[in-house]
Amino acid sequence: MERQVYDRMAELDQVHWWYTARRTILASLITRVARPPRNAKILEVGCGTGHNFAMLDQFGTVDAIEVDPAARAMAELRLGRPVGSAPLPALDGVPDNAYDMIGSFDVIEHIADDRAALAGIARCLKPEGKFVMTVPAHQWMWSAHDEVNHHHRRYSKRGLEQLFADSPLKLERFGYFNSLLFPVAVAARAAGKIRGKDDGDDTLPAAPINKALEAVFVQEARLIGRVPLPPGLSLWAVASGT
Repeated sequence: MERQVYDRMAELDQVHWWYTARRTILASLITRVARPPRNAKILEVGCGTGHNFAMLDQFGTVDAIEVDPAARAMAELRLGRPVGSAPLPALDGVPDNAYDMIGSFDVIEHIADDRAALAGIARCLKPEGKFVMTVPAHQWMWSAHDEVNHHHRRYSKRGLEQLFADSPLKLERFGYFNSLLFPVAVAARAAGKIRGKDDGDDTLPAAPINKALEAVFVQEARLIGRVPLPPGLSLWAVASGT
């Protein structure tokens, strides 16, 4: 990702509606679907600034990987110990069969060889360990946001199924999320393209709007893993090692 993306993440990850609500949704997904063992050993691959650590801590002991030096430095402050720098797909130095759960949240779309990335993650999972992943959905939603973030692709449900079919991991469950706001996002993206303002802007909305968007998005925490959500901006998947 470009430097400005990490800088914006550091600025916004505790206040922007997308980050704050997504953490609540991810916690529900992990509790309801991944169900790691008590005091699980957890690895977050591509932790960014470490804004998910407090959420993941409730499930066990967290290790982390981040390739960007500045983001890694902030993550280390939040984690209180070193964060690794081994990139996907190889994850060199990360031990085999070491983790009960590995999380990779909006990371795999950044990796050119996503199949090799899943193979690297599978190597680090304990037998029957769980991999929890989120990725952006719908290639037709491609925009300047994807360009700035150096995405290689957005995913379809069929594409996600095929990705896991070609990997050592067993896909257990998957589905959409960020569905309640999907019509708004589609309309906003279309309007931006019409106006020639497809600039990938992710600035913090005015406080009332930020609060309202968070209140809508966070409602999906009650639904995810319980009922299939309609098409959304993102896909989640939970898979197991072998």
